[in-house]
Amino acid sequence: MNSLVRTRIKICGLTREQDMDAVVAAGADAVGFVLYEKSPRYVTPQRAAELARRLPPFMTPVLLVVNTSVAEIQAACALLPNATLQFHGDETPPQCLAAAGARPFLRAARIPMGEAGRGFDLVKYAQDYSAAQAILLDAHVEGFGGGGKSFEWSHLPPSVDVHLVLSGGLTPANVGDGIAQVRPRCKSLAVDVSSGVELSKGIKDAGKIHQFVAAVRAADEQLAG
Repeated sequence: MNSLVRTRIKICGLTREQDMDAVVAAGADAVGFVLYEKSPRYVTPQRAAELARRLPPFMTPVLLVVNTSVAEIQAACALLPNATLQFHGDETPPQCLAAAGARPFLRAARIPMGEAGRGFDLVKYAQDYSAAQAILLDAHVEGFGGGGKSFEWSHLPPSVDVHLVLSGGLTPANVGDGIAQVRPRCKSLAVDVSSGVELSKGIKDAGKIHQFVAAVRAADEQLAG
């Protein structure tokens, strides 16, 4: 099932110009902006658009929304016309489609931590949200948005014929193991990191960003070999 060797990388929760520049320099594929006001990494759509102007061609801005109205989402998208949406709340499949329109979107699946994770039916979830470009896997924590926690990757189904994005508690130290465990189970794999490359919430560390990207590329080489 796995034919794509290159793991794509998204750095999420960007709030500062220097962090944008560090992500670009490290060679990531996408950046995430959190449009959820209760998050410590929250930025306004206007601020996200300002930061996104630092992106080079073919690098994707992603807008993370949580139970946001269609009108607010469309207003944000008007400011970032090339953005992908990431639904992280309680949005149903019809609600995702109504808000996204023709725009590509990711749907976050909140996987319970510990043994309870075995009971999450990822195959059905992926079928329900079949219009999504990919299913993003995150640990189920209190509230919404990134909690910096990992779920048990080994509890995922052995075969899910969709594109997956692995998120939740990733760091330069463990991302290689995550790629090795999850990539054989899906059509293609991307990884999404926020707290694992931070000095503090919303403040990224350029060194950790480069270490994370290097760890992903090393994992790719190992699997390709």
